[in-house]
Amino acid sequence: MLKNHFYEGLIEAGCDEAGRGCLAGSVYAAAVILPPDYENEALNDSKQLSPRKRYELRLQIEHDALAWAVGIVTPEEIDKINILNASILAMHRALDSLSIRPQAIIVDGNRFKPYAPGIPHTCIVKGDGKYLSIAAASILAKTYRDDYMDALAKEYPDYDWASNKGYPTKRHREAIKQYGITPFHRKSYNLLGDSQLSFDF
Repeated sequence: MLKNHFYEGLIEAGCDEAGRGCLAGSVYAAAVILPPDYENEALNDSKQLSPRKRYELRLQIEHDALAWAVGIVTPEEIDKINILNASILAMHRALDSLSIRPQAIIVDGNRFKPYAPGIPHTCIVKGDGKYLSIAAASILAKTYRDDYMDALAKEYPDYDWASNKGYPTKRHREAIKQYGITPFHRKSYNLLGDSQLSFDF
């Protein structure tokens, strides 16, 4: 059973991101504030759930949450500031969009930058399998990013994004070799997966 909160008695937002390891597409993050005594045994790390279950839970999270929001950082921004900074920026953008201002923040992983003066944060490794609000954020970030990659896949069918969501599969890399890159590829990444640092543009 996942825990309800880390900070006792504070309005707490859980944050997580999706798409950090992808070769293409924006990185997405979500922030979720759940009711103080919220319970949901179905909530878990989005990677442990089937796609159908994730989308079912997304509807429930959006209905039950006191506030939720999604933040996005584009491939162009990722190339400028690197993926770690982009992931944190996406979380900050999600927090900016919440209809309720959190008093504390818990974040999946081990890296974060202070969001605002006076608002404490705690990084929790594998937090999406430990805290309900982080699990909820992981589900929202994952499903909204999947929707985005599915839409891009219709524009660029050669890269198999409907299946790989931009991650570095063999088929994705073979398509890059054959067709080159799209405006949505992250040029700072090792797109071909070999010894060269980046694709020859």
